[in-house]
Amino acid sequence: MSQRVTELHCIMPIVNIPTVVTRGILCHDEAAKLAHHSVAMQEIQDKRDNVQVPGGLKLHQYANLYFDARNPMMYKRQSERDSLCVLRVNKAVMETVGAVLSDMNSVSKYVRFLAPTQIKYINFDMVFAEDWRHPGDQISYFRHSAVKCAEVLVPHSVPFTCIQGAYVVSEAARVSLQQTGFGLDITVNPHLFFA
Repeated sequence: MSQRVTELHCIMPIVNIPTVVTRGILCHDEAAKLAHHSVAMQEIQDKRDNVQVPGGLKLHQYANLYFDARNPMMYKRQSERDSLCVLRVNKAVMETVGAVLSDMNSVSKYVRFLAPTQIKYINFDMVFAEDWRHPGDQISYFRHSAVKCAEVLVPHSVPFTCIQGAYVVSEAARVSLQQTGFGLDITVNPHLFFA
């Protein structure tokens, strides 16, 4: 495993945390059965609904985590950052039976789905890069923005016991998260939220 992968990330609306505490991080199909707030973009969810992981489940049957939440998804949600947190998930969750990695956003045309033992095929220089823009090179921009969103896909749910803490954008967001009953370590990290 890459030494650079110290934890995994899940971008989560703070209002959903009471459910996360009791049920863990749920896949799309399980979350759809409950009242919840989603940060997902509908057009992307429509694409994800049609993806079958080779030898695995439908994409919406996996709880999805990022290697780095400071990515295009977070960038698109800057206006909501005060109401979001990033859950810090133990990387050992990749050892879950049936877990799958994607070397870029799982709905990319060129995505490769990998076994956790194939993690070396993910370009972590691109995943952890500060910036994925390539002025004057649209193809490199599209490819890099997809790689920044490489994923860990865990069947059905990630148990709350795998969550180690959370990041928030501000002290006010930290207080909001604490008020949900989240009792784990909370770190204020504006940089992660593009603040």
